Amino acid sequence: MTDVSTTALPDGAPTMFLGYEHVLLVIPDGEERRAREFYVDVLGFTEIVRPESLGGRGGGWFRAGAVHLHLGAEREFRAARLAHPAWVVADLASLIARCEAAGHPIEPAVPLPGFDRVHVYDPFGNRLELMQARAAPAGQ
Repeated sequence: MTDVSTTALPDGAPTMFLGYEHVLLVIPDGEERRAREFYVDVLGFTEIVRPESLGGRGGGWFRAGAVHLHLGAEREFRAARLAHPAWVVADLASLIARCEAAGHPIEPAVPLPGFDRVHVYDPFGNRLELMQARAAPAGQ
């Protein structure tokens, strides 16, 4: 999302949020291979090299277009069943088919004006929202 929004703080100084640099999801410690199989092979992310200064922490970094995803590994993992990223995609039907073919069932989402959207869970139970903008009706 590229909408620029400003909020004035109590001291009157504006704060400008320009967008997300990344979203971090947590996976169980030692499950990087399964994470790559899902995020790369099913969703289509590309794994990118994490800066050397952050090496040795488990997890991984991934990118798909402008979307950056960081995975962090925790020993005492707990899936994000409600909190989730919502990613806008160009071809929702194709992504749904890939998820289902790989054994990741799709859950319909409550309708949202202007979007088709679904939820899918990664192999660890983290909730993900996939959405595609609906085309405007002809004549609008």
